[in-house]
Amino acid sequence: MAEKKLVKKKKVIKIVSHGHAYVQATFNNTIVSVTDQNGDVIGWASAGGAGFKGPKKATPYAAGIVVKKILDAIKDVGLKEVNVFVKGIGGGREAAIRAFNTNGIQILSIKDITPIPHNGCRPPKRRRV
Repeated sequence: MAEKKLVKKKKVIKIVSHGHAYVQATFNNTIVSVTDQNGDVIGWASAGGAGFKGPKKATPYAAGIVVKKILDAIKDVGLKEVNVFVKGIGGGREAAIRAFNTNGIQILSIKDITPIPHNGCRPPKRRRV
């Protein structure tokens, strides 16, 4: 009887010193993902995945913990500086940016990419009582 051996491919860790950090701060959650220059995701984390539940997920404290968690996960990549792109109007916007700075990552630029409707969708028809 021939036995099959599972050969796992070794994960190649590439060194990235400069990357992009995308912070999506909604009213319900805060999601942070870090990518390299090409846009390939190195790591990501969310407040829900960090153990927060309910309304606590959208707090500034949760955003700080999320950034700390993601930087612990990608510490072997060697990230030193990031461009931050913020989307949304939640409570974790500024806190996530500050957390990058306090954890030793240099912030080169901050850009707001929150989508803004140009005229938006059609409003509901007038209420008749």
